[in-house]
Formats: sequence, C-alpha cells, structure tokens
Amino acid sequence: MQPIRTILHPTDFSDASGDAFVHALRIALAAKARLYILHVASGADDDIMDFPPVRETLARWGLMSANEPPQAVQAKLGVRIAKIDLEPQAPAEAVHRFLTDHPPDLMVLATEARHGPARWLQGSVAEKLARGTTAPTLFVPAKARCFVDQMRGEVHLHHILIPVDRAPAPAVAIATVLGLARLLAGMDAEERLLHVGKVAPQVPRPNAPERTLPVERRQGDVVKTIIDAAKDWPADLIGMATAGHRNVLDMVRGSTTERVLRQAPCPVLAVPEA
Repeated sequence: MQPIRTILHPTDFSDASGDAFVHALRIALAAKARLYILHVASGADDDIMDFPPVRETLARWGLMSANEPPQAVQAKLGVRIAKIDLEPQAPAEAVHRFLTDHPPDLMVLATEARHGPARWLQGSVAEKLARGTTAPTLFVPAKARCFVDQMRGEVHLHHILIPVDRAPAPAVAIATVLGLARLLAGMDAEERLLHVGKVAPQVPRPNAPERTLPVERRQGDVVKTIIDAAKDWPADLIGMATAGHRNVLDMVRGSTTERVLRQAPCPVLAVPEA
C-alpha cells in the first residue's frame, strides 16, 4: 500500500456526509495525513459554519480540548486540515478540477441511494467522482454499518471481505485494503477473499508470492452473492478492485463495484486497477 499523505473528503453537509467525515478524520489521524474537506456551495442556504466541526469532534474523542486554537490540531496530533468552500458551480466538475490540482492518496465519499433524500452528493454523483481519480475511494453508504464510531472515534474493523477475480487483477486492491486495515486496526482485522464462480483465481501472498491465499468460492449472481456474504459474516468493510466500465451494459447499469455499493451493508473501498 502506498503511504496516505493526502485525503480528500468532498461534503454536501448532509447527514450521510457526517459518517464519511469521521472515517476521513480517523484515517487522517492514523496516517498523519493532510485532510482536505471540500464543499461546493449550492446557493444562499450554504454556511461556512456547516462544515464538520473538527476540534469539537476531536474533543469528543478525548484527543484535545474544543477550546484549543486550530493550529493545535497539527501541533498535537500531526494532522493538517483544510476546509475549502468553492463558489456555486456544478459539484462534480468542481471536485474533478480540484482532484487535478490536488491529487489525493485517498478519497472518502458519502453516498446515498439514488432515490433517497440526498443533496448533491447522491450515489450517481459519488460514483462519477470516483471514476475521475486514480486514487482509492472509500465509500460510506447512508445507513450502512460504519467502522468508525462518531461519538467515541473508536475503530471497529474486524472483518474485511475482498471479492476477487482474474480481471481486474486483485493484487493491488488486496495490498491497499489490507494496508488500510492494518493502519487502523493493527492485526485485529481478518480478511476473507471471495470468488463468485466455479474456478477461483490463484492469488499470491503479498510477502510470499510462491504461496497462494485461500479463496472462498460461491456461485450465483455476482452482486447478490457478494452482498449476502457481507451480511452473513458480517463484514465491516468490502474491498474491491475496479476497472471502471468495460462495456455498454456496464455504462447503463454500473460496474460491479458500483452495483455492490448501492446495496452494501458497510463501507466499500474501491481500488482502481494499477
């Protein structure tokens, strides 16, 4: 896994974004990374005070006092945080421009069901944003089981489900997902590789390529089988290699990762193919 030096968290100030924010903040703390909290104004009802309260959150987690100055966050915790409010414009285009100028090592996005009471950061927009970067993207679906506790900042990352296939190649995704898990949870996290199909791919161990990792096999509809496996275990995180849209049908219905995301019971880490 590449070091996480910069994290981008676009927010629309919705309730769903609150869960994504605490995940971005907890990862930034663990990695000692720079965190950009980016908002694209939508009009007269936007207020800079709606940005997620960083110091108040850290104080609630017992890491500092809410009365300390903003610079204390970096001095005490080694994290640099920038809140950026962009003028009203098309949100996806604005975030893409920011990504071009400030490519992150990780993006953290809230996503709500397309038919739910979302603001601009609906599922379709979140998916479009993720396609515009080569960085891994952590999606935190609305009403999903989160692995960062909003009130205490505790990490509950014990079960990690990683669907694998021959294409896209899973090696980079496995290393990235497990690297994030080790960063946040040490050796407490347990991974399970899953292949939907008759013949599972051979997946070399990262530190011993002459040996292979065990892969559980199931058969059935790919998306439903992955979702069922995540619920049965239950998984705290689903990690997936993604290659974007491969054909016209994918463009209409979404990639496998996007379709899993729309039903996922927990956050999903999408890792672009190298």
